[in-house]
Amino acid sequence: MRAPFSRTAFELLAEQAAKAPERDAAITVEARVSYGALHARAERVAGYLHDRGVRRGDRVGLLANNRIEWLEIFFGIAALGAVVVPFSTWSTAHELAFLLDDSEISWLFTVSRFGDRQFLDDVVQLRADGKAPHLQHIVSIDGVAPDASAIAYDKVAEAAPIGALLPGEGASACDALMMLYTSGSSSRPKAVPLDHYGAIENGFNIGCRQGFRATDRVLVSIPLFWAYGAVNALPATISHGATLVLQSHFEAGGALDLIEQQRCSSIYTLPAMTNALVAHAAFTPARTASLRTGVTIGSPQDIITAARELGAADMCNVYGGTEGYGNCCVTPHDWPLERRAECQGPPLPGVDVRIRDAQSGALCDSGVIGEIEVRGYLTRGYAGHSAQFNAETFTADGYFKTGDLGSLGADGALCFAGRHSEMIKRSGINVSPSEVEEILQRHPSIGLSGVTGVADAARGEII
Repeated sequence: MRAPFSRTAFELLAEQAAKAPERDAAITVEARVSYGALHARAERVAGYLHDRGVRRGDRVGLLANNRIEWLEIFFGIAALGAVVVPFSTWSTAHELAFLLDDSEISWLFTVSRFGDRQFLDDVVQLRADGKAPHLQHIVSIDGVAPDASAIAYDKVAEAAPIGALLPGEGASACDALMMLYTSGSSSRPKAVPLDHYGAIENGFNIGCRQGFRATDRVLVSIPLFWAYGAVNALPATISHGATLVLQSHFEAGGALDLIEQQRCSSIYTLPAMTNALVAHAAFTPARTASLRTGVTIGSPQDIITAARELGAADMCNVYGGTEGYGNCCVTPHDWPLERRAECQGPPLPGVDVRIRDAQSGALCDSGVIGEIEVRGYLTRGYAGHSAQFNAETFTADGYFKTGDLGSLGADGALCFAGRHSEMIKRSGINVSPSEVEEILQRHPSIGLSGVTGVADAARGEII
């Protein structure tokens, strides 16, 4: 498939809307939206924000589960050249206090609640307590407003569409599209700015490795606020003009229903999700027979389970992280399954991977395990408080020191061997031990705590 011409996110949406305005851009249990309609809705979000002074480079927060409004807001913010800052829906009030301050967002779009989290109440209280010093405006996506200062999203959605922007307004290819927060070796999340062009180009290449077609329907149960969603599933799907099938949050029975009802042909999964799907009482191979491809991580058996038992025969094995636009290595979907299971594939176009011996500092020969370093589609450096880690994390010649161990085969394919750092990877999520220790030690009965990961067949590691 030909790559899209656009190198900014809103232009990409406009390009796909012009090519196939009636094609579904996204489907959820409750609704669906075409490319043409999504483009029009994003224009209204952009118009509302622009009329109220949001400009290129401003940071706008987004705290919501997977839903069509998430996409409308994302592309509307991007149209102005402002930076989307998605926050995790697992965030506690204490964590939000750090995120709101560190990100310096002036606007926040949020659902009132999700699960047992009362986000709108928490944010309003944090602002009242002076713990969100930069936050001026709060938009309630689902219309609940415990505070008169909160704006109902209906007002945003009814705004006049954005008109022509003046020269210098709007995004350019090298502007930051989003700033994602990722767990790192420090106890605080790290802020990772990622650019428009990198998200589109690397995302398109990820889709190509999966064999994406415009007719594909891609199940995305993983959160859009993850790099796996925001700079992987989202741009990979949209750049191919395919359809996102969004699940609000992963639940195996509901995911099976969506796969079957929407005839999903691709799936973004993790070993724990795959295991939950095939172990579900309502699972039969016929229900997932429409699956053809997808991406996952894990052991060789995890890849084989996703391909054979779940039925996504062309399942791709991947390696990467937030700093490298989600994935930097992906196995081609048409490789033999046994080959896809035993490695994470060659680097994507525009990406360089090298292996360095941690002791000597010398580059490793083929087949020798050392620390993985990546260059190419890469953040330009951490922002906020985590900018202090830039010098120790990025090399003078532009490589990111991942802290992971692996080797390169004679054909250039990466074989991941483990993590050099102390990070725990539970169900695909990086967890900082020191952050968990900090939380535990707030309890009055706990004087000292130690946290580590142990191997677990279902989740990779448990805490």
